[in-house]
Amino acid sequence: MNSFYSHGKLLLTGEYVVLKGAHALAIPCSKGQRLTFTPNLESTLVWESYDTNKTVWFSAQFDLSQMTIRETSNPQMAKRLAQVLLVAKEENQTFLQNGGRVETYLEFDQNWGLGSSSTLIASIAQWAQVNPFVILERSFGGSGYDVACAQATTPIVYTRNGTSPQIKTVSFRPPFIDNLFFVYLNQKKDSSEAVRDFSSVTVTEELFDKINDITNQLINCTTQNDFNDLLQLHESIIGKLIGQTPIQERLFADFEGRIKSLGAWGGDFILASGNSSSPSYFANLGYSTVIPYKEMCL
Repeated sequence: MNSFYSHGKLLLTGEYVVLKGAHALAIPCSKGQRLTFTPNLESTLVWESYDTNKTVWFSAQFDLSQMTIRETSNPQMAKRLAQVLLVAKEENQTFLQNGGRVETYLEFDQNWGLGSSSTLIASIAQWAQVNPFVILERSFGGSGYDVACAQATTPIVYTRNGTSPQIKTVSFRPPFIDNLFFVYLNQKKDSSEAVRDFSSVTVTEELFDKINDITNQLINCTTQNDFNDLLQLHESIIGKLIGQTPIQERLFADFEGRIKSLGAWGGDFILASGNSSSPSYFANLGYSTVIPYKEMCL
């Protein structure tokens, strides 16, 4: 049996503009997804994906000769998976010459948006011994920061550059880290839809410079007040760019601290820079999933 593991991800800065090449601060999560492959001599690949409750949430069988779908619980997902496997096979002709059984195990709730797709692509790339960014470009698309996080062991500054992105490891552990929390908004955002919507937006060089500067300052921030000011500035810039009101103004105006959207605005997690009473504040509003930074991040 072969086993491969990839970490989940969160994007702290540079959402949307990372697609155009801005520097983005991203962090690998402590939870991820494992993929195991048990080979046999058949021409069929049997696939089963398990959620955090060890329940099968997706299954499929593929005929390896043409990578066609024999049966599946989700035709759309099976079609996308077949596309990924076919790209991997084209990149490495020795990959999947014989069949077998694949099992994947998610360690996080698949609704959280921590990278059920990116961890899968990264693990398949490890398995096939091919460039994960080539698979991404030819299948799901996107900036690729999530695929970079999948194999990272520390926070990174990510800069998109086709199939050869710039990935710089950084140290990000501010002295006020105990006051940082990730809050799940009880709804999942379709990031691929956000990518399509943003593709036609023009980003100026001046805006790039502002976001890059905020990213660099956040990494080196030593006081929470300065950190909060940078979060507010980032939210203001991106909000104007995409024509949306920052989430703190819309939903959490009385929060004592600063809140920032992460990734595609409107769903998944937000970053809350507050204090020890912050989890109670969000719980009282019906947001029960509040995870301390040190728990969430690798």
